[in-house]
This record gives sequence, structure tokens and C-alpha cells, in this order.
Amino acid sequence: MISVLGAGAFGTALAVAFAKGGTEVTLWARDADAAKTMCATRENPRLPGVDLPASLAVTADFAAALSDVILLAVPMQKLRGVLEAHPELSGRTLVACCKGVELGTELGPVAVIRDVLPEAMPAILTGPSFAADIARGLPTALTLATPDEDTGKTLQQRLISPNLRIYRTTDTVGAELGGALKNVIAIACGIAIGAGLGDSARAALMTRGYAEIVRMARALGAEGDTLAGLSGFGDLTLTCSSEQSRNYSFGLSLGRGEGFDASVTVEGAATARAALARAKSMHIDMPITEAVVAILDGGLQIRDAMEMLLSRPPKEE
Repeated sequence: MISVLGAGAFGTALAVAFAKGGTEVTLWARDADAAKTMCATRENPRLPGVDLPASLAVTADFAAALSDVILLAVPMQKLRGVLEAHPELSGRTLVACCKGVELGTELGPVAVIRDVLPEAMPAILTGPSFAADIARGLPTALTLATPDEDTGKTLQQRLISPNLRIYRTTDTVGAELGGALKNVIAIACGIAIGAGLGDSARAALMTRGYAEIVRMARALGAEGDTLAGLSGFGDLTLTCSSEQSRNYSFGLSLGRGEGFDASVTVEGAATARAALARAKSMHIDMPITEAVVAILDGGLQIRDAMEMLLSRPPKEE
């Protein structure tokens, strides 16, 4: 059995995909009423039009959702709280399915798992993917990163489903940072398009944003191949070019001067602040991330941010 903790759109989509692949899956919802509704209707309102397979059990009972392999589909900034509240997760294989950098500690998901539950085997499942595509059975390729190669091989076989192709790596740092920092660049790209700056500006932001991701990740020990793969370049490409991306859509709203639904989790906003703090402490130049934070904090207007980026001293690429 596989357990998925977190009945949001992405957690539900993964649970549906694994269940359709023939795996017995339990999906844990923190809200008991939401769990009852999903059991009764066999649908999650956050993922409309997708039927929950009969082999997918939904529960609000945490103990009933425990298994040897547990996917943590909770927002990055809530991951530590879930782990601290449930010490019974120790000793199990825990696969983070969130992307971000924790505020305060400046740690990624795998590092947070290690920090809170050092006896657990940490892993991260990341890459270019949207919940709706996974749930509908559309082909999706993801990266599975875990520090232990044998564990990675076993997990890879257990998590493969008809529409999910899983590639593995032991480079957890590269997988963490590629998935986290691309959200910051997606916000920047959304701002540019929303402000009417055009596709050429977006292409420039994606390219120079990728350089920022590589700069920080390599400084922290990541491998170049990981960053050029699904969890780095692949995820960046998808997230910066589709309105299905919450981070890109958030940036669009900022660029257009429109409001944005405060109930929607935008991981890139917190990650931008955490990543910038880490970059400054390590003396790493991340001008796009710095501009995004300045815009989020109201200290810089969008046009001024673009002028600031364009006026940087010329140099070799």
C-alpha cells in the first residue's frame, strides 16, 4: 500500500494515478468533512471531473493512512508542522511532493524531513507536472530523488504507473532547488507577461533565471545534470509558460495590477524570500529573485524592476 498525506489537487491526482495503476492507495485528508464528502461522491471538489477509483480509500484518520511508503503532498511551509505533529512517521520512507524553501531555516523538503525525523528515509518526487494532467491520465515524467540508491530503485518500481514515468537520482539538493527556484522565476515571467512586456522578455527571464538556479544549486553541491533535467530545466519550462501554474498566474495578476485569490497556495512567494536570504548569506548574485521579492514587498514598481535588470553591467553569458 502507498499512502498520500494531503488531499489537495496534487495529492489527489497522484493518488488517482497510483490507484489506476493497480496499487492500493490511501489518501489522508486533514478535514474530516472533506473526507466524508469525497467518500460519498467519489470526487474531490479541488479536482472536478475526476472520479476516484474504487481502490483509492479516503480517510481523515491519520493512523489508518500509515504505510511503509508515504507521500507528503502538503505545502512546503506546512511540511515541518505535519512532521512534528506525527512522530509516528519516523522510520518510514517519506517522499516529499512539495516544492519550495522553508522560511527561517532556508531548507528544502528533504532537509526538513532529515531535520525533524532523522530516522526516516527521505525522498522527493518533483518535475514538470500539473495535477489535472496527472489525474486525467496524460503522460507525465517526474524525478525521484533519494540519497540511497537502493531505496530509489525500489521506490521507482512502486511509483511507476501507466501515465507516470519516473526517473531517479541521488542528487536531492539539485532536485529540491530546481523545483523550488523555478517557482520564483515563474512569478517573474508572469509579471512580465501581465505587464505587457512580451514573450521575448519572458524568454530572457527564463534563461537568466535558469542561470540563477544553477548558480545557487551548484554552490550548495547540486549536480549540473540534475538541473538540466526534469526537476530543473523541464519544470522551469512548464511553470513559466502555462496559466495552470499558480505561481505564473500569480505573477500575471501582479503584472496586470489585479487581485489574486488569497486561498491559493503560491509556494514561490515564500521561497523567493527564503532563497534571497540564503543567497545573501552566501554572496550569490540572484538579481531576478531580488527583484521579485522587492515587488512582493511593495518596495519596487514593476517598470523600475525591469529597468534595474536591463541596466545591469554588460558581461559574458
